[in-house]
Amino acid sequence: MQDSLPQNKKIILFDGVCNLCNGAVQFIIKHDKKDIFRFVALQSDLGKEICNYIGVDQTKIDSIILYHPGVAYYYKSSAVLKIGEDLGGFYSLASIFKIFPEKLRNYIYDYIAKNRYKWYGKKESCMIPTPELKAKFI
Repeated sequence: MQDSLPQNKKIILFDGVCNLCNGAVQFIIKHDKKDIFRFVALQSDLGKEICNYIGVDQTKIDSIILYHPGVAYYYKSSAVLKIGEDLGGFYSLASIFKIFPEKLRNYIYDYIAKNRYKWYGKKESCMIPTPELKAKFI
C-alpha cells in the first residue's frame, strides 16, 4: 500500500458523506498553495486500508486523520492544527491552540463531530471531485 501512495504528500482522510468535512476539504484545497495534501474518504477501500495499516479502528473514530506516510499520523484536533501549520501563513496561527491540553481540544472537537450531521447535514454518497480536482484525490 505504501508504494501506491504519492511520494512527499500528506494524506487527509475525511468523512466523505459529511457536509462539514467536504467543506473543510474544499477550503484546504483552495489554500494548499504548496500542494502538500492529497485526500481520501474514510469510507473508500484505500481509506479503510490506510486506517488498518496505521492501526486506527474506523468503527471507533469520528475524526479527520492526517497521515504523513512513513512519518506519523494525527487525528482530531491535532490533525486540524497540523494541517493549519502546513498551510502556512495566517493558518499556521492555529498552532496557538496547542497551549490548551489535547484532552480539552479533543472534547470540543468531539462535540462538533458528534453534531456535524445535525448541524451541517450529510450526503447520500461520497463527493465526486470535478475533473480539475481529481488529481488531489487518491
